[in-house]
Amino acid sequence: MATVNVTKDTFEETIQSNDTVLVDFWAEWCGPCRSFAPTYEAMSEKYPDLVFAKVDTEDQQELAGAFNIQSIPTLMVFREQVILYSQPGALPANYLEDLITQVGDLDMEEVRKELAEHAEGHDDHDHAESDHAH
Repeated sequence: MATVNVTKDTFEETIQSNDTVLVDFWAEWCGPCRSFAPTYEAMSEKYPDLVFAKVDTEDQQELAGAFNIQSIPTLMVFREQVILYSQPGALPANYLEDLITQVGDLDMEEVRKELAEHAEGHDDHDHAESDHAH
């Protein structure tokens, strides 16, 4: 499967209706984005069961803003609607392939459990902090 362009209107549906989605935030004027594009495209052909989405930050400024994209290219990886990776910078092919393997090998039940525990820990911390403020 080749890369697919997503917009603010199709982004959520793309994330929700696919198990694993990689998202490349890019712009036409960005040199590193243009150099990363062939690698990203090649991986989309190698891994047809994954969705390789592209967001043109010039055209989709609202979407880029929603994810606080400040540097491009920025790559995000979603699995089961959870962001597992979000980093700026063009990845070499071997790093991208390693990332794809790691994301595929994750036990998502364990990830969700850790996220829930992390969220509970923050709730406790927030309450403790507010007690000290009084």
